[in-house]
Amino acid sequence: MYETVNLERRDGVGWIELNRPEALNAWNKQFGQDLHAAVMNVAEDDEVRAVVITGAGRGFSSGADLKAGFDPTPEGHPDVTTALLRYHEIMLAIRRMPKPVVAGVHGPAVGIGCSLALCADLIVAEESAYFLLAFVNIGLVPDGGSSLYIPARAGFTRAAEMALLGEKVPAPQAEAWNLINRVVPDGELQSTVEALATKLASGPPRSYAGTKYQLNNWLFTKMEDQLELELNIQQQMAATGDFMEGVMAFVQKRQARFSGK
Repeated sequence: MYETVNLERRDGVGWIELNRPEALNAWNKQFGQDLHAAVMNVAEDDEVRAVVITGAGRGFSSGADLKAGFDPTPEGHPDVTTALLRYHEIMLAIRRMPKPVVAGVHGPAVGIGCSLALCADLIVAEESAYFLLAFVNIGLVPDGGSSLYIPARAGFTRAAEMALLGEKVPAPQAEAWNLINRVVPDGELQSTVEALATKLASGPPRSYAGTKYQLNNWLFTKMEDQLELELNIQQQMAATGDFMEGVMAFVQKRQARFSGK
């Protein structure tokens, strides 16, 4: 049904697989459209009682596809607003659907890919997986809700460290920080996630829906406002010379030279 996402239903579980393995499941325009459609599909399907999000190939997701670029604004700056509005629809749908969502992470979960993983209710990662807010490395700020998820899960201290330093957080460290739920040995992710999803799919749907509503009410009452704040600041960052330098440095595989302009 989709060009960049695989969707499968079995035994009450909706399996969404990010499927741009040649680009480490980086997000482009088609990817955002496909993922949104798949998430809405399982959210509205009463036969699906639990949802799993995983990545094909060598990793979960490497974040936004910088090589694909962005359409220009009327002022000639990269239009990140349009992309973020679609990303926000995906994150809000995951949080609002009255059924548990599990992220199964292997390899990198970077940028918006990290945000997607942390938006799930439960996160299971292979030991060699890592989480990375890479935004600062190209002159941007966290988006996709990560400025909400990380403080909510791991606290301000860890959120500041991830956002300001832009360093990899290996899965065992992420578990120690309470950023994720479980770490499993490499090669055991599929079986572990499948067992967890099967348990959730056979559990009490109304109880899960009520629990998710309670947790959302405590943690995510300001989610829409935070997403809008991220969008506004990110669009400002996209108009800076530092962002252009950051992208060029990324493409050319060199150290960025930021000027503050």
